[in-house]
Amino acid sequence: MDLLLDLLNSRPVVDGGERDALHDPAGGSRWAREHGGDGGAQELAALREVRDALTRVVREGADPAVTLGPFLDDVHRVPQLIGGRLTWRTVAPDHARLAVEAVLAWAAVEEEQPGRLRPCANGTCRLFLLDRSRANRARWCSMAACGNRAKARRHYERTR
Repeated sequence: MDLLLDLLNSRPVVDGGERDALHDPAGGSRWAREHGGDGGAQELAALREVRDALTRVVREGADPAVTLGPFLDDVHRVPQLIGGRLTWRTVAPDHARLAVEAVLAWAAVEEEQPGRLRPCANGTCRLFLLDRSRANRARWCSMAACGNRAKARRHYERTR
């Protein structure tokens, strides 16, 4: 789940400008290595592509089968017995492994916590949140930033 949110939130708007953590080869390589990848150019291209596809699915409601399906074309799962316990290993091309893991994390969220992955309600924010609240009513990526701004704006308009 952390990989999924980190990937979706790797292109925030800061001080009115976009900051893409995967755009710069050195920064993108560092980001990929921090998440278990090798940081190669092919891997970064796959991560940028899957990030855009996941954004279209979560933010715009694009069809996941059409949008995310191509990332799973050369992927399969292999059962393994480790210490008497059955586990599954995902087999994917090396350069696409992190991208595939992000798609699988999205699928797990949709299955286990449907409707809880959503974009921030602040229209100028490009971040996403995974609502872990009991009532499933979280609206902002950060209460301290986006939530506070929205509440302050509403208060100002009411008292004006």
